[in-house]
Amino acid sequence: MAAPQSPADQTTDRTGAPMMSVRAAAVWALISQYASFALQFVASIVLARWYITPDQLGRFSIAFAAVTLVAFLQDFGVTRYINGERDLTAEKLRSAFTISVVFAWGIALLALASAWPIAVFYGDPQLLPITLVIAASYLLVPLAIVPQATCQRRMDYRSNTMIEVGAAVANALTALILAILGHGALALAWGAFAQQAARLLISQWRSGGMLPWPPKIARAADVMALGGTNTVQVVCSSLSARAPELVIGRMIDSAAVGLFARASGLALQLRLLIAGAVTGVFYPAFRRIRDSGEPLGPPYLRVLAAYTGVTWPAMAGIAVLGEPLIRLLYGERWMAAAPLLTWVALSQIGYVALPLYADLPVLMGRLKPLMRCMVIETVLSVVLIALTAPLGLEWVAASRVIHAGLWVVIYLPLLASTLELRYRDILLGWLRSAAVSLAAVLPVLLGFFIGQGPAELGLVQAASTVALGIVLWLASLRVLGHPLYAEIHEIARGLLALIRRSSPATR
Repeated sequence: MAAPQSPADQTTDRTGAPMMSVRAAAVWALISQYASFALQFVASIVLARWYITPDQLGRFSIAFAAVTLVAFLQDFGVTRYINGERDLTAEKLRSAFTISVVFAWGIALLALASAWPIAVFYGDPQLLPITLVIAASYLLVPLAIVPQATCQRRMDYRSNTMIEVGAAVANALTALILAILGHGALALAWGAFAQQAARLLISQWRSGGMLPWPPKIARAADVMALGGTNTVQVVCSSLSARAPELVIGRMIDSAAVGLFARASGLALQLRLLIAGAVTGVFYPAFRRIRDSGEPLGPPYLRVLAAYTGVTWPAMAGIAVLGEPLIRLLYGERWMAAAPLLTWVALSQIGYVALPLYADLPVLMGRLKPLMRCMVIETVLSVVLIALTAPLGLEWVAASRVIHAGLWVVIYLPLLASTLELRYRDILLGWLRSAAVSLAAVLPVLLGFFIGQGPAELGLVQAASTVALGIVLWLASLRVLGHPLYAEIHEIARGLLALIRRSSPATR
């Protein structure tokens, strides 16, 4: 391996700078998320308005969902192992890398072999080349997994930002150019391929070049044990996330898949924009707390409050503004996705109620109860989709809200017992976040009542009520003593310090 002396355990990054603090890492993670989101968001709007139809997006979504159902297994828990291992030696790192590459390439070949059966199952020959391109992109993934994981372990989120933004640029440019040339769904597939290629190249550059050579599989028991747990988690998460598109494609049609993918994709994109970036920072931070012997409960309550305090108001706002958002961003031919967006955004309120729901049980060694919870909620998810799909697309979207409620009921006892938390403390955090969420959407709802409704909402009313909602949200954070207010203040200070250090006047 080109990185001897266990680079994952170094306390400096590859430039010799000290290891980042959690807040500094969070700032870089936010920069990465916002920049990547801006690129993907703009590209998705341009593609949807002028070049990609619901049917084409649906065809790509079916192929992508079918391939990733298998390909998500590629990580095999290696990222989590590298970030969570107490004593990560060079030998352990090389062994993890070797296992990752062998397992991941096997999964990639399986995905390639599944391309023809997928096309046959859906009765659509056009799925074959799309599926082959997407599956081929996963041949590139394993050589990027470990280099990026070591960046995360040493909290080098500067390098992580370069990787994610570079991958997003490659995806957006490739998809846009090929779509303009008239390649439709295949343009999206080649965009996914370019994204993985860029991630591989940049992660190798930032790690100084890491290859599992000579290969080593000594002391692999820990990786294999965690990989087995990770496999169960990934299968369950993939089934739950991808089942709607796969079932809708089989029972309705590809255009319906495209509409559902547009709604769910927008909700997920906005959720990740708002808070998704910093979740990757939390896992290594909680590992440090665990290794120091301190309890994880108090910091988790702060994370829960901060996470729900920012995501719940945003998801509530998207649910309320679903129709105007779809019309503004994607145009009239996508309006059938508006009611779906409302249901999907409401479901996200449940899915984000317990951040790190799987990571912390793994970190604390509670693998069996975690797997049991995952299997139960995945079965419920698939059953709900199968029952509602014959009733129509909106029923499938509404089933996600029911599943989100069941999801909370299933995982709450696991997290409470793992972190030795009282239900009352968790509920208090939720109540504060619910209150600030209501304050955030209240101006929009009042605007619908006394002014224009969702169907005819104008720019002036939309902008003014959303701006007022943000003001009320911040004020309610301060008045209620919500932990998020202090976090916003500290992150703002960190961003200002970063700007001052990078400005020419301070050099």
